[in-house]
Amino acid sequence: MFANSAKIYVWRNEQGVLVFSDSPKPGAEEVDVKETNTAKSSVDTSILDIKPKAITNDYQVEVVQPQNNATVRDNTGSVYVSGRIKPIFKRGLKIQLYLDDEAYDKPQTHSMFVLRNIDRGEHQIKMSLIDDKGKIIATSPSVTFYMHRVSVNKAN
Repeated sequence: MFANSAKIYVWRNEQGVLVFSDSPKPGAEEVDVKETNTAKSSVDTSILDIKPKAITNDYQVEVVQPQNNATVRDNTGSVYVSGRIKPIFKRGLKIQLYLDDEAYDKPQTHSMFVLRNIDRGEHQIKMSLIDDKGKIIATSPSVTFYMHRVSVNKAN
């Protein structure tokens, strides 16, 4: 690429540092580039994909623990729940856990939960990913688990 074939823009970022780019930005000034001695590359770089990869907001949430249809045996009724967020869990996002279609506790900034004193029987859990404006942007499929606890009833 020759110096006169691309436009260069300059601006100061939030820290006051000068930033040069070939992409315009509001408030940026175009730099007048003088053509200098340039050498053509003998390597064909047109096949390279050098565009920056944008992180999309196409999130996926899944409950990875307990697994669907798992039996949890804990006499205290404790269940450890773990989730996975794809592509990445960005700052500002929160996770809300639902137990039997009711919000469990408050949304939090990580996907590990501990449920306490869960009754015996069948239960469903799911997770919702919430953006910084409070909007649900992804929800996991429901996972069913079965809580087994020693019964306090005695046969007579």
